[in-house]
Amino acid sequence: MKQTLENLHSSFSLNQTQGSSELIKNIEHWLYLMDPIKYECLGCEYCYPAEAMNIFAHEFPEIAEARSLRCGFEIRQQTWPPVPGDYFSLCDDQSCPIAVSTLASVELSERLASIKPKGLCIVGKTETENIGIDKVIKNTITNPTIRYLLLTGKDSKDHLPGKTFLALGENGIDGKGRVIGSPGKRPFLRNVTKREVEAFRNQVEVVDMISCEDEAIIIEKINELSQMILPSSICEENFDKTERVQILSVPVIKAKSHTKVALDKAGYFVIIPRQDKGIITVEHYSYDNKLQHLIEGQDAKSIYSTIIEYGWVTQLTHAAYLGKELAKAELSMKLGFKYMQDGA
Repeated sequence: MKQTLENLHSSFSLNQTQGSSELIKNIEHWLYLMDPIKYECLGCEYCYPAEAMNIFAHEFPEIAEARSLRCGFEIRQQTWPPVPGDYFSLCDDQSCPIAVSTLASVELSERLASIKPKGLCIVGKTETENIGIDKVIKNTITNPTIRYLLLTGKDSKDHLPGKTFLALGENGIDGKGRVIGSPGKRPFLRNVTKREVEAFRNQVEVVDMISCEDEAIIIEKINELSQMILPSSICEENFDKTERVQILSVPVIKAKSHTKVALDKAGYFVIIPRQDKGIITVEHYSYDNKLQHLIEGQDAKSIYSTIIEYGWVTQLTHAAYLGKELAKAELSMKLGFKYMQDGA
């Protein structure tokens, strides 16, 4: 939602239209009120950001295409699969030519992984019609033994990654990265190149088993397709198509420990879980050790949101530390272990 509002704000600011000044003020108002929480797509029944961008793209197609949102993700070097995610990698040799996407059926991927059917290379969910498909493409073309992608499970409502996969296999992408013929909300592939997409389409046959959640039927299909391929021919046919494809990546920044922490001029906090009352008490002190405020709450989020709202934390490092410690305190009450506050 935040990225969508920022995208709209930027577009309207650069391309003034009738009524845009009021829209800009409205957007700024809601951006100011937003609580910055990052999470994966929840597959909501009604996707407000997608609807907003669809309307915007319809009214201002040239601006929308130029400003489509892009999300990156890490690519791990010298490992397979190179892109991390909620996948189960079960086999890394020529006897496993099958990849399975369970789309929005998360538990189905777990059940198939526990069974480990012969021929299954990798299985995992795909809940979005953009980043989810980007990841599958990269993880597939970096393993030339994979020849089939089975689409199983329930398709995410509105996003429709399953139908987008089928459209991708049939039609590819246009010059803007949009999957041609996809009925999904935002089927723009921003983290793969056209060459990567074509390598995927040349290497893999997409098999439509959308809506099927019966493990027995899926395993039967895996066996059927595995027997159609001679293991010795897999790499011979596909190696040339995939080896030379340099997958698009972004820099990976290695996290390191910082020993110097800037003191927050707004003071420091002492966190006290109170199991008997089911609350967490936070004492806010100035650096002359004078108690300034007492904050009480039942969970970490409500407490740190209150502290931020009142401006009692001014350093990003202090805010990160406080969030970590409050989360520990909340878990200590839920799980029953003794809480000890770490030094900053």
